[in-house]
Amino acid sequence: MSRPDLSSAPACLLEVQQVTCVYGGFKAVDAVSLSLQSNEMLGIAGTNGAGKSTLFAAIAGQQRAHSGSIIFAGQDLTKLQPYQRARQGLVRTFQVPREFKSLTVHENLMAAAPNKEGEQLFAALINTAGRREREQALTEKADSVLEFLNFLKVRDVPALNLSGGQKKLVELGRVLMLEPRCILLDEPFAGVNPVLIEQLSEHIVKLNARGIAFILIEHHLQALKALTRRMIVMDRGVILAQGDPQTILDDPRVQVAYMGGVA
Repeated sequence: MSRPDLSSAPACLLEVQQVTCVYGGFKAVDAVSLSLQSNEMLGIAGTNGAGKSTLFAAIAGQQRAHSGSIIFAGQDLTKLQPYQRARQGLVRTFQVPREFKSLTVHENLMAAAPNKEGEQLFAALINTAGRREREQALTEKADSVLEFLNFLKVRDVPALNLSGGQKKLVELGRVLMLEPRCILLDEPFAGVNPVLIEQLSEHIVKLNARGIAFILIEHHLQALKALTRRMIVMDRGVILAQGDPQTILDDPRVQVAYMGGVA
């Protein structure tokens, strides 16, 4: 698994500038701005309906921002499609995994590989040595990712048969096939048993140490505290508070928003 080339990466990797998302007159995200350093792990918390996932969708391109801009590695991605943003190294996972159920774990990772020649009609009809070499390289790359995730034991298991936590590992593996510079993780620990939560956390820390930046959405502040040094709390579409985890946990506004649920 390749490590991102950070030699030319700006100190500020991602800039979200005054992004607003509107649904039928309702502002799900209201003029939100944030920045992410090239080697940072940032946590975003908030109760249901706070606008966290809508903000993620706007950053990754699944949701059109009504106003504002998304700057990544010095480039304006605001008008780009999700796949174009992914090619730049900005990728996301989803709260509910979107695996290909009929494919094996290994095949799920292979399907995520960019510019896969085997999916092109001409290459599919003509079995060239070059295509075979690329397929072999992608197979080895997928196996390398699975080995990193300690997931080789289920390499050939259909994704349909996996647990919820295992499916989230598959989704993480698929985005790693894209060699990302920044991963947006949407509720990575939701519905995951404590053992897999620990494993996921370890993988995230190791990937961050390799130079991949992360933004994590998580409902539970304590889970974010264990991973991040900076947190943002959203409430009703705006940023309510931001700072180091303990400052956030001690903020009376955050405690009111969570109705005492941060202890």
